[in-house]
Amino acid sequence: MPEIERLSDVCKLLGDKMRLTILSLLKERELCVYEIVELIQTSQPNVSQHMRKLKAGGLVKEAKKGQWVFYSLNIEDKPFLHEFFQYLPSQKEKVNAISCKDLNCCD
Repeated sequence: MPEIERLSDVCKLLGDKMRLTILSLLKERELCVYEIVELIQTSQPNVSQHMRKLKAGGLVKEAKKGQWVFYSLNIEDKPFLHEFFQYLPSQKEKVNAISCKDLNCCD
């Protein structure tokens, strides 16, 4: 039964449009909160709340670089998500069009 509960929890996380969008962005590369805020046009507290849930659910991991936190996908141990992530629309152009340098953060 623990596997069913784990899968159910992951499905709940994926069922939110904002979190699914964030995961789609992170599929392209590691991002800081401010890049995510800019890309999805929402507030920093809103993004942070979603990141906290995704991290608690084991779908993202964070890495501190100085005072800044960068997020990346953490699905290596979840093979059932690999195919699912192939169906997420590419966000490559959006992600490549923005950087911490442009936003004057994280540098």
